[in-house]
Amino acid sequence: MTSSETHNNKPTTAALITLSFIPLIMVLGNSMIIPALPVIEKALDITSLQVSLLITLFSIPAGIVIPITGILADRVGRKKVIFFSLLLYGIGGLLAGISALVNGGSYPFLLASRILQGIGAAGTSPIAMVLISDLYQKEERSKALGINEASNAFGKVLSPIFGSLLLLISWYAMFFVFPLLCLPIAIALWKVIKEPVHKQKPLPLKQYWLDIRKIFQRKGKWLVTAFLAGSLALFTMFGVLFYLSDTLEKTYHIVGIKKGFILAIPLLALCLVAYWTGSHVKNQTSQMKKFILLGLGVMAGFIVTMPWITQMVWLIAVAFGLGIGAGLILPCLNTLITSAIGVQERGIITSLYGSVRFLGVAFGPPTFETLSNRPYLLFFGLSALFILIAVAAAIFIHQPQRLRGKDGQYRLLIRKERFQPSS
Repeated sequence: MTSSETHNNKPTTAALITLSFIPLIMVLGNSMIIPALPVIEKALDITSLQVSLLITLFSIPAGIVIPITGILADRVGRKKVIFFSLLLYGIGGLLAGISALVNGGSYPFLLASRILQGIGAAGTSPIAMVLISDLYQKEERSKALGINEASNAFGKVLSPIFGSLLLLISWYAMFFVFPLLCLPIAIALWKVIKEPVHKQKPLPLKQYWLDIRKIFQRKGKWLVTAFLAGSLALFTMFGVLFYLSDTLEKTYHIVGIKKGFILAIPLLALCLVAYWTGSHVKNQTSQMKKFILLGLGVMAGFIVTMPWITQMVWLIAVAFGLGIGAGLILPCLNTLITSAIGVQERGIITSLYGSVRFLGVAFGPPTFETLSNRPYLLFFGLSALFILIAVAAAIFIHQPQRLRGKDGQYRLLIRKERFQPSS
């Protein structure tokens, strides 16, 4: 089965800017409120566990719903899913803000609003990645996905700083930011994005699931390797950021905006390197494979030094190095995964990848907290995992794998017994 999509018009700069704002907004969902959690705990007179649920019950619904939004995106269109998800995301933020004004603050109302917001977030950034892959071809796709990844990282750079600044107004001010951002982006998306016209009608559900199964039968080894590489990179990156944040506050007594700026340093490395990688990597699997292997090696090398790090400047340097490694890995994975799947199944496969990435970010900090008293196990174990995944990538991402064809995709060769790209 070959993909079938018609690119009627080359995407405008406004289209790319609009799509790049989507991952930035999604990142704010959790990262921006982290500086406010201690204040919320005191304001609502709740426990540390209860306040942590404001993060958990945003992340878990999003991780669960992301694959569902991928299926919807394959069947009803990417643009519609993103548009209504942005509106739901904004409404969830608005309700969360209103919850602070009900009888001095309603924790159950706030928690329900965060669940709603997490469901809305599921249809934003992962589906934007799919839409970018639909709109752009060949080298332009790699560059656009690199910009998308850089925007995601830049959102993480801004979040702790932005959240700390809004906290100066009130602990609930940040929730009202979401509708203020989501509504104009949703309107811009609807007006400036011209989604490619698909010649074929959506597959019957039975055939759709059969094709998904065949994709994993033929491409499962390298897809699972790619999923694990992306998840581990983000798991490690945000686990180390949590570790750095905790150390800055407890050991060096650095808090507030100053801590936010320090945490932004490694994320800025991720942002800049992701942009550079997307702009310079050629649309060739062999080159992207080299970048992925290099990034995995860089992250393995930096993380293994962590048990001996005792000074703040070296801890920041290690986190900075991890940002460089992640910036080399993630844009290449984005391009490989979105380009290797036919248009009618691209939404669900990319969404599964997005869900795994999301869970990597969610579970990194608690894992680092749990194993912080066993640093050799934690950091040597992570280094070994990076090496194992690098070996798997070297084995399962075969030559020749040039991203070729009219739309820069691999075709789904359902009749063949093994994965082999065609032109």
